[in-house]
Amino acid sequence: MADYFEQTVVQQTIPTADMTPLERLLLSRIFDCEPDGGGWYFSAEQSPSSMILVTRAELENALASSPDIDSAAHLHVTEQLAASDAEATEIDLDLSGTSWEFFFQDIVKRSATLAYVSVVAAFTCSKMRPDGFGGMAVLITRDAIVGKSTNDLLEDFLAEAELSGGVEPEAETTNTAAVPPASE
Repeated sequence: MADYFEQTVVQQTIPTADMTPLERLLLSRIFDCEPDGGGWYFSAEQSPSSMILVTRAELENALASSPDIDSAAHLHVTEQLAASDAEATEIDLDLSGTSWEFFFQDIVKRSATLAYVSVVAAFTCSKMRPDGFGGMAVLITRDAIVGKSTNDLLEDFLAEAELSGGVEPEAETTNTAAVPPASE
């Protein structure tokens, strides 16, 4: 069985002051993180997590301390918290219905210092599979989240070269029988 990895690096340090306590909590569980000056450096050695475990107390404290109730993080967590067992002291948050990109976009929208966040990822595999390697780059601004994978880039290159589906375009041919031989 092959193991697939999505090693990911958020290229900018995210200022602590720009994140709500809830975003900081979620992003620190989705990614590996370490302090970097007045902010946090986020990365994922294997892949960003889409399922995280948090205690109800830390989740409720982070929600109560996060003023941006319209943020993607706040909306997603309150919905999942309401659907969870009221007696559960630990909550499994399924983040597959949202994306960490939206959390970073909310941060950029509020930030006085970040105009964008850029993220790069390397796709690798424990076996040499044709679908197991590549990468992607994502640019997150206040207004948009755009990205391209290496497969997207290859498709762009093929279109520019007017190659599709691995088939050579028909070459122009000349009728050599109608052309008189060159005189010497």
